This record gives sequence, structure tokens and C-alpha cells, in this order.
Amino acid sequence: MKRYLLGIDIGTSACKAAIFERDGAVAAAGAGEYPVYYPHQGWAEQDPRDWWSGVCMAVRQALERGGIDPNEIAGIGIDGQSWSAVAVDREGRSLCNTPIWMDTRAKDICDRINERLNGADSADGNSENVQEIGQLSGQRPELCSENRIGRDVIFELAGNSLQPSYTTAKILWYQENRPEVYGQIHQILQSNSYIAFRLTGVFSQDVSQGYGLHCFDMHTGTWDLDMCEKLGIPSEFLPPIYPCDTVIGTVTEAAARETGLAAGIPVVAGGLDAACGALGTGVLHDGETQEQGGQAGGMSICTDTYRADPRLILSYHVVPGKWLLQGGTTGGGGVMRWIEKEFAGYERLMSEKTGRSSLEQLNEIAETVPAGSDGLVFLPYMSGERSPIWDVNAKGVFYGLDFAKTKGHMVRAAMEGVAFSLRHNLEVAEKAGARAKVLRAMGGSANSLLWTQIKSDVTGKPIVVPSSDTATTLGAAILAGVGTGFYADYEEAVALTVRETRRHEPNPENQEIYQKSYDTYLALYENLKDLMAKEN
Repeated sequence: MKRYLLGIDIGTSACKAAIFERDGAVAAAGAGEYPVYYPHQGWAEQDPRDWWSGVCMAVRQALERGGIDPNEIAGIGIDGQSWSAVAVDREGRSLCNTPIWMDTRAKDICDRINERLNGADSADGNSENVQEIGQLSGQRPELCSENRIGRDVIFELAGNSLQPSYTTAKILWYQENRPEVYGQIHQILQSNSYIAFRLTGVFSQDVSQGYGLHCFDMHTGTWDLDMCEKLGIPSEFLPPIYPCDTVIGTVTEAAARETGLAAGIPVVAGGLDAACGALGTGVLHDGETQEQGGQAGGMSICTDTYRADPRLILSYHVVPGKWLLQGGTTGGGGVMRWIEKEFAGYERLMSEKTGRSSLEQLNEIAETVPAGSDGLVFLPYMSGERSPIWDVNAKGVFYGLDFAKTKGHMVRAAMEGVAFSLRHNLEVAEKAGARAKVLRAMGGSANSLLWTQIKSDVTGKPIVVPSSDTATTLGAAILAGVGTGFYADYEEAVALTVRETRRHEPNPENQEIYQKSYDTYLALYENLKDLMAKEN
């Protein structure tokens, strides 16, 4: 029996590759960084070819560092960031940079579909609206009066509200703004399916990433051709849908030469990064919840029944028969990276003398500040905000600054603000009928004992931290393991690979303090949202 599984993670700032032994131990790992481009306000895009270069670098690093024989790899799983719209031609060549999950350039398109096709407008037969709808969707105007849609109809099918961050809006943006690209599109791929194509030559769409397209039926896990027509998305753009653990192909000779892998290794369809991260932290059963602390923050609650709420995000889990009700903030660990970049010059200088990273030092100064940051409250809306407010105009805010506040106050307030966004999402999920009992933390912020405790205190939930710092790549590798028979099933895989290292219980005294700050957090946005909209 072969010894290893390879998990590949297509993140926002870098690709990570990890080679795992059967018990989940990391035999070797590598990484390849790539940039995010911000050409205009509200735009965030990447070159998919950079992802592939990052994969080649990361995989070669892992193989070389671990002295791994690639012939000993039993299978490959790939996870990726959500809501890409990778436009490729018949040869699988990327036609342009892809807007990524942070991109909100298609806001006007979503507004037109959600508002003008809803309610009174959808019933009054207004000819001016019909003409505009025809131009929007690519259909003949006379057909659009028969195919009117709006937010309610879309949500009923897709289980998700139509927002500019999703793949749907980006495809329609290509149609309106990049006709030279749109006319050459053969398939629209996601981040992981693009890498799967580069490895195997097979076009695919895994079921967990389907939620990014609103012609995906969340009830059945299939494309809805009627909704494709209504939205103006050609069905031929959409690849075949596969279960996440299905072997879609094997590593080609050409891919083997670029990556250092052996030709013929099975590759499974893979899945959404948050879903693979949930699997890698041991989230398999109803009510089990992953707390994410990577570039973005959020949570994913496993449910064995369909539970949708327009304020949240619903996707299929990578585990068959399960859904994930998710909440996501654009802040998360990215907030701390921003603070470190902009305000930690002294700490970076000191790290050369002390050997402690600048982030470790920031964590230490935040520990000297009491819970509640002496009234300083932070809104972590650093790139607009996703759930549950869905406001592309939302801004980051520090409220309560005075001469007594220090850098430590600002760092701790930032941590608390991200925790408030987590609580906000959890509360909305509970109203939708999905209650989280224990959070299973992953991502870089889980390495901070302080930040993890803050999240426990703010949410009132115990938080368990698994041993692996590579939960997402582990989840992708488990998919390959189940798909190739390396593991008998998901229960066996999780039992063998996921181990808990520490547990945080909420502090009742801090909970009382945080309640006041949380009330201020909610009130701040409500009082500022109109002003935020005017500033754009």
C-alpha cells in the first residue's frame, strides 16, 4: 500500500502543499506565494496562471524537503478559495485575470437583478425594464417577460442571495464588460477545478463549490437549465458536477514534468477551502462547527438538513449528504496582517534581536489590555463585508479612541471586532435553526491563545483547537484518501488524523464586559451605514 496523500490549498495569498502520512502526520510541506491585484476600488483579482506556478513551486518544495518518492503518493486532493470565475478556452487556457471572493465590481448587476425583477416591477410589464433586462441577460427582450426573476426566486433555488462576490455576478460582468473574453469562454472553473484541470486535463466542478452559481440547485446538487436561461448564463459554460471525493483523472505526463509528481497519480475533484477546513478539523456531524481564522474569518456549521437564510451562505459539505451553513467576514486574520504591516515597524525591528515574530509581540501587548479594550470598538469591514450584512460599502472603523489608548488597545480591539463578527453570524445561524455547540478552530489566528480565548468569551462557546496547523490541506488529502480507498470512510479518516491539543472555555466575567462592546459594535454599523454608502 502506498504511504502518502497530497493536499493542495489554493489560498488568497499563497498555495500550500502538504504531504500526509496515514495518521495525519505531515511528512513534508511547501508553499508558493502570488499577488492579489486591486486595479480599481471594489476590484480584487488574481491570475490563475500564478496559482499554477505556486502549485508547482509548493509541490516541488514538499517533495524535496521530505525526500518523498512521488510514486508513494496514493492520491491528490485540491481545495480552493470560493467564488472565482476562471474563464478558460477549449484548451483550458485562462483568458484573463479572475475576480476573487473579495471582488464586488458587479454590484450594479446584482442590484438590477434583485430589485428591478422583483415585486411590482416583475408584474407591471414595464417595457423599459424588459428591454434593459434583455440587454443584461443576453436574451432577446421579448423572451425576458416570460423569464422574469428576482431575489426570492433565486434564493428559493440556490439557497443563497445574489451578491456581487459570487461567481454568478462575475460571469454576467464578463458578458457586459469584457465581450472579447466572453466570446471565447469554453468553461467557467473554480480555483480548485482549474488546478485539477492543469493536473489532469479534465474539466470539472465539485459539488461543494456549486453554491457560487445561482443556477445551481442547492436542493438537488445539479445545474438548473431553466435558471441558466433566465440568468443568461450559457449551460455549456458549466462543467460536469462531481462528488468531492470522486477521482476525475490522473496526473498527466506534462503536469508531472512541471510539478515533480509521478504521472498516473489519481486526482479527486476536491472542494471549497472552508469545507475542506471543516473536514480537516473533524466536522462531520450535525451541529459540529468549524471556526475559520485565515485571511478571512467566519464559521461553518454542519447540518444534515437543508437550512438556508439569505443573510448567510449555504453550500454542500465535501462530506456526502451534509450541508454547511456559513458566515464569513472579509476581516479575519487579514486584519492582523494589515496591523502588522502598517503599525509593527518597531516589532519587526525587535524580532531580529529577540527571535520573536512581530505578530507574537503584538499578541503580547494586546494581553496587557483588559477585556473590552477600555471601550475601544473595531468594525472589521476592511473590504466591504459579507454575511450577515452584505454591504460592499461597509468600512473598517475604530471607535472610542482617546489619548489614553495605546497600540495594545488597537490590537486587542481588532481581535475583539473579528470575534464580534463571528458572534453576529452565529446568532443569525441560530435563528435559521442551526445551533453551534462547540467551535473547532483552524487558521493562523488559532495559534494565538489570546485571540482564541477572546472568541470563546465573546461567543459564549467552547473552542477546541486541533493539533494540525494544516487543517485545510488535511481535509483535501482526506478527500483523496476516501476517494482512492486509502481510508474506508470519513469516520475512519477523521479518527486517524484529527487530534485535539487544547480547549478554551468562555469566561463568564468577560462575557458580561463583551456584551456592552457587542451592543456598541452592532449600533455603530446601523448608525454609520448610510454615511458609508454616501462616501462611495
